[in-house]
Amino acid sequence: MRADPVAELTAFARSLRERGVAADASRVVAAAGALDHVDVLDEAQVYWTTRLTLCSEPDDLPRFDAAFAEWFGSAPQPAPVQTEVRTPAGSDTGSGSGEGAAGPAERVAATALETLRTRDVAALSAAERVEVRRLIALLAPSAGTRRSMRRRAGGRAGVDPVRTMRTMLRAGGEPVVLERWRRREKPRRLVLLVDVSGSMAPYADWLLLFAHAAVRVRPFATEVFTVGTRLTRVTRALRLRDPDAALQAAAQTVPDWSGGTRIGESMQAFLDRWGQRGAARSAVVVIFSDGWERGGAELLGQQAARLRRLAHAVVWVNPHKGKEGFTPETAGMLAALPNVDTLVAGHSAQALADLVAILAES
Repeated sequence: MRADPVAELTAFARSLRERGVAADASRVVAAAGALDHVDVLDEAQVYWTTRLTLCSEPDDLPRFDAAFAEWFGSAPQPAPVQTEVRTPAGSDTGSGSGEGAAGPAERVAATALETLRTRDVAALSAAERVEVRRLIALLAPSAGTRRSMRRRAGGRAGVDPVRTMRTMLRAGGEPVVLERWRRREKPRRLVLLVDVSGSMAPYADWLLLFAHAAVRVRPFATEVFTVGTRLTRVTRALRLRDPDAALQAAAQTVPDWSGGTRIGESMQAFLDRWGQRGAARSAVVVIFSDGWERGGAELLGQQAARLRRLAHAVVWVNPHKGKEGFTPETAGMLAALPNVDTLVAGHSAQALADLVAILAES
């Protein structure tokens, strides 16, 4: 690979999708993580690592080989390459002799990475936290685009009389062609409301890291607020390029970290001050919370209904949804659910990668 492996990998995955290989965002994240454990200057190691993580079925293999040869100039011989791979610390990859401990390097790396991606972030070791932080930082959350009221040349939406007249004047007054217009596309606003109360303490840092990734992708089309006993806007703090510096700045901005939860009052404050004025209009609004409401659940239900009338889509991310046997039983969740379009998990790197795909589709 060349100077910037992540940019190169993203472009390569795009070419694979054009050939019919389902190299989606989650597989790109997996490939990026696996490449961190091999020598990216070794073409054979890059080939087998990306082949393993980006392909999902046998029909993808010939398409992958053709794309790899076109993209990188050649493809290695179809024989597994035995390489020493550094696996994330704390990963359970087996011990002793046999294939479980000394199998193909790409199998070891992929198994360790796949396990780590699906682990609950609240139960990670210190070394695993470093690896997962890097995986989340590679995500690119955005809410797609929407049509604006402004027009641009081209398309079939309607006849543009001004441009048509100018064309006629240049042609000596003859109606040579009818110029047409189409709506401009602009980024759809993404609003993230992150619960930083005591019950969300194991997940708050990870969710703010996800929010930082969203701000990095579209700094002027993304708004981030924390929800606790009060509402706090942390968008400006998260615009710092370095993730650690951004999270530290956000923590210094938030006065109610690990405190109580008043989601209804915080949502009302957001709608009164920002949402009604335009921040929530036609936006995708994501609420990260477990739904433990210390205030009135009735108020939360009213504000959720109000938010749903303004927003393009409302997504609720509950870290506990990824756990076996989960049912929405908290008063806050039950009050808000009738006005939520999608309820998803948010407990792991894989769950957050799936959220990226949901936001893009929204």
